[in-house]
Amino acid sequence: MRGGNRIVDKLLSAHRTDSARHLTSFAKGPIIHHMMTSSRDELFAQSSEPVVRIAHLRVIRGKRPALHDFSVEISRGAITGLLGPSGCGKTTLMRCIVGTQIIASGTVTVLGHPAGSAALRRRVGYLPQDPTIYNDLRIIDNVRYIASLYGFDGHAADEAIDRVGLTDHRTAYCGNLSGGQRTRVSLACALVCQPDLLVLDEPTVGLDPVLRVDLWDQFAELARTGTTLLVSSHVMDEADHCGDLLLMREGRLVAHTTPAQLREDTSCTSLEEAFLSIIKRSTAQQAGPKAG
Repeated sequence: MRGGNRIVDKLLSAHRTDSARHLTSFAKGPIIHHMMTSSRDELFAQSSEPVVRIAHLRVIRGKRPALHDFSVEISRGAITGLLGPSGCGKTTLMRCIVGTQIIASGTVTVLGHPAGSAALRRRVGYLPQDPTIYNDLRIIDNVRYIASLYGFDGHAADEAIDRVGLTDHRTAYCGNLSGGQRTRVSLACALVCQPDLLVLDEPTVGLDPVLRVDLWDQFAELARTGTTLLVSSHVMDEADHCGDLLLMREGRLVAHTTPAQLREDTSCTSLEEAFLSIIKRSTAQQAGPKAG
């Protein structure tokens, strides 16, 4: 244990590696937050307000538009699924919400503040596609390192590890973990300070069906305890785990709906078929004026 603490102390004092600089940059930006009681009370008092409000957002990546006049509101205390094919702009949209993406025009408001503002640095958790953890450290050391960046003690790290079901593996080295376990370590790092909004970029990619179901069960438990989750995926059958759905294609929002409403509107029982139906309808609508 002492060896692990020495490694953590060394990381805190040096930040020599690229991954340390990457973690520290997120620590200065929007990752995690332990809310004071007054903030929690204020949050519930404003429960009717959306967690995220996006208006006429445009993003240019390179010379190509990545998001086109994107507007949406994300409800509080629910799981919202962000679904669409790879390359449709899901990650770009998430980066806009956590405040790490330069935007060309439009506004992104998160928890009543402009995205990326200082007031949000400890209220928004972000889990990127690639888990940002140290392979040569144990699970407990990784999570305690993140906790220490925010002034939290080992108890907060222990609680976060328990929430993702890794207590029995807390002394395992991350380099020896499976893909699903690595994802859960990253999730523990994002949960250590109890964020109000948790943004998860394709957290189930590459996982087998059993692990995917287990992870979605954990997301549902987080939502039940008051956390708002935005979860992206290109796997349409995961949509049934979400309360709301944002369906994207080529940088545009083609539908803001629910699984039940999507099936009803398209008369499809398969969500994948329903999504394809929405895409065809959207494509036809865009082509209509041009044809005329």
